Amino acid sequence: MRHHPDRRSIALTAVLGGLLLGILDFVWIKFVPFPFADLGNSSAVWAVAAFAFGFWVRTGWVRAAIGAAVALVVAVPGYYAAAAVIQGDDWSVLWAPTSLLWMSFGVLAGVVFGIGGVWAHERGWRQPVGIALPGAVLFAEALIDASRINHPNYGIDPLWNVLIKTTLGVLVVVVVARGTRARLLALATVLPLALVGFVAFRLAGFGA
Repeated sequence: MRHHPDRRSIALTAVLGGLLLGILDFVWIKFVPFPFADLGNSSAVWAVAAFAFGFWVRTGWVRAAIGAAVALVVAVPGYYAAAAVIQGDDWSVLWAPTSLLWMSFGVLAGVVFGIGGVWAHERGWRQPVGIALPGAVLFAEALIDASRINHPNYGIDPLWNVLIKTTLGVLVVVVVARGTRARLLALATVLPLALVGFVAFRLAGFGA
């Protein structure tokens, strides 16, 4: 029988894990070369982190949703604090409207993908949907990147992002799912969810 984390462990992991996510995300952008550095600018990667949190929690939708949301909210000031320390950015960015907007997106993504991580352990229709969610958000962002190919401001650089995120999207589904049938069901579910995610990204102003 697997051990499930208690409330204290969940709370501690949410806060410290979120802080670490934000700091490492900025460090990744700052020091990792192109094209992999762009993963640090990926909202999908943060969503996958929220899914991983829920997958670790395993049971309890509310605990997973709250914990993942807290992690993503804490990650935002962690990111901007790292930027202030490493490259001298203004500390006031931590409480600027832009930061608050990103935190609100973090709450939404944390709830959806935190629950998705729990669903990945369940039975019935929830399991393939849960497993498909991290792949779908990576695919959706890859579609955003694909729409930028040959744009005067981007050239063909977004092609690298499309290839990397598509590969990661397939890989995360294959790793999370157990058995060929579960993988095929999840991969089939990825595509419609990716289209929903693409529309959601557009409505939120991403890729404009």
